[in-house]
Amino acid sequence: MKKEITEIQIVSVKPNNGLVAFASFVYDKSFYFSSIGIYTKQEGGYRLTYPTRKTDNSNFNIFHPINKEVASHIEQKVIIKFEEVMKKYGRHNSFSIK
Repeated sequence: MKKEITEIQIVSVKPNNGLVAFASFVYDKSFYFSSIGIYTKQEGGYRLTYPTRKTDNSNFNIFHPINKEVASHIEQKVIIKFEEVMKKYGRHNSFSIK
């Protein structure tokens, strides 16, 4: 059974090295996740990145999906919401890589 993803919030940013927005959402009415980066892919479409923390010479993940099914479900919901927001404000096509 897929967990519910609700209260998706999108904050667009000035495109920088593929980063076009940040997302946050509530997962299964139990956990709030934020600071998820939305990046353009060179081949088209979008991908998500999850926050990391840098310590000395290494990075570690603060949180991230641990299987493809959950990752795909989150990605699908967040990207659909991102595209809706960008279309609403007429900014959807400004993020394509040429």
